[in-house]
Amino acid sequence: MPPASTSRRSVIEKFRRSPNDVGSSEVQIALLTQRISDLTEHFKTHRKDHGSRRGLLLLVSKRRRLLDYLKNTDTDRYRQVIEKLGIRR
Repeated sequence: MPPASTSRRSVIEKFRRSPNDVGSSEVQIALLTQRISDLTEHFKTHRKDHGSRRGLLLLVSKRRRLLDYLKNTDTDRYRQVIEKLGIRR
């Protein structure tokens, strides 16, 4: 598990807004994006893993809700997150 925690820390450090920030919308969206990409790679070899596929759909919808919230509250931060993550709508 150490590699996952180090990559998690690096994502948090990259997207945090203050030194103690671990739960802002930007950090949550970035962590969800990382988990989504990991699961997408997992499905390339395990095509019939439908239980995990359901989890992936839940993660995608949660990220979508967070992005909508960020877009409605602060459009500039929304654009920055989209640009940094390479997500396009």
